[in-house]
Amino acid sequence: MRWRRLLGVVFPPACVHCGEPVEDGPFAALCGNCAAQLQPAAAAAAVRFEGPARALVLALKYRRQREVLEDIKTVFRRSPQVLARARGAVIVPVPLAALRERERGFNQAELIGRALASAAPGARLARLLRRVEEGPPQATLGRRERLANAKNAFALAAGARLNPASRHLIIDDVTTTGSTLESCAQALSRAGCTRIDAAAFAQG
Repeated sequence: MRWRRLLGVVFPPACVHCGEPVEDGPFAALCGNCAAQLQPAAAAAAVRFEGPARALVLALKYRRQREVLEDIKTVFRRSPQVLARARGAVIVPVPLAALRERERGFNQAELIGRALASAAPGARLARLLRRVEEGPPQATLGRRERLANAKNAFALAAGARLNPASRHLIIDDVTTTGSTLESCAQALSRAGCTRIDAAAFAQG
């Protein structure tokens, strides 16, 4: 690596933020220093994915009962750890694959994100990401398969406009390994965002 610096030229792979050379690997887009600063903290979740909370998610996701969003909003309002992250933030829902969203008729993460935005002062929702690789649903996979399935699965949406200085909060319905949220965070960081956080309605 030293000869590259002596020449004053950085060849790929290089950190997308500071330009320092990086080794190939699961976080090759970022050097160690930038990765430590840009990776989101552990996602905040309002509830555990069990009991009534699980029933709310399943009713929305599979039975299309949008009326449960009022209950989800109430839960968010009683979740200071999630509200603290959402206040004044741009809320970015985890995108579904285009085909899956057409079949379902909606993206549950987006609906939950809108509920959170309406509960958190100064928050707004923006569809900034798209899914570029369509794999099997995360819920059907084990931990190792989830990590592989989520890697490099997201990119900036066509025509998306963002302010890199804004706080961005990625939101999903349920988080388990955090692999999906992390992959979304990496997509935002590649687009220049430097203040990225993550949350979910429920922790599985």
